[in-house]
Amino acid sequence: MADINPTPRSFDSISGEPRPNAGDAVLLVIAGPAGSGKTTLCERVVREVPGFSRVITATTRAPRPGEIDGIHYHFLTPAQFDEKVAAGAFLEWAWVHKNRYGTPSSSVIEPLAAGRNLIINVDVQGVENFRLAGKANPLLGRHMAEIFINVSLDELRRRMILRGQDPQAEIAHRLETAERELLEAAHFDFRIESKSREDDFRALLAILEQVRQRLRSSS
Repeated sequence: MADINPTPRSFDSISGEPRPNAGDAVLLVIAGPAGSGKTTLCERVVREVPGFSRVITATTRAPRPGEIDGIHYHFLTPAQFDEKVAAGAFLEWAWVHKNRYGTPSSSVIEPLAAGRNLIINVDVQGVENFRLAGKANPLLGRHMAEIFINVSLDELRRRMILRGQDPQAEIAHRLETAERELLEAAHFDFRIESKSREDDFRALLAILEQVRQRLRSSS
């Protein structure tokens, strides 16, 4: 028999499309060393998987060519970043490659509670802070899945050189950081052994389905 009193559904104020119940929401936290392709994966999920939004994080680094404030990052001065840290506005923040990166709490908790699917790419330090926040916030802890993009150092070096955005000294520094980050891969909920962009994207979609099944089974 059909349910004659179905659970009311809320509607997105911008698109007018129905929003899922909060119990269906997923937060994918993507991490990996510089050059692992995590940003590209996040952008593709938002572009091709219905109902996903990218969490916009904040940073004190300067914009790269083509990057737009409020779309790629919230670009803050060190003083502005300090003000937000003092106000407790960040869910997590960390120093990465001589700059600071942070995730505004309002960009995660409120949308997640409203049933929005979110994806974010952060550094390994940031994931540890997400774990701590998840222990304090049951909503975050239940709906979050950590995914590490695993890439060999030789492949990372090749990708950074091909990208052509960083001088040799910066590439060397990033590879030193990557060597430490790769040691943390075993602590993540899921790992993707990076191959091609298509292979990595298919692997991420498979993980997304596992996360959704886990949420449905625990409801």
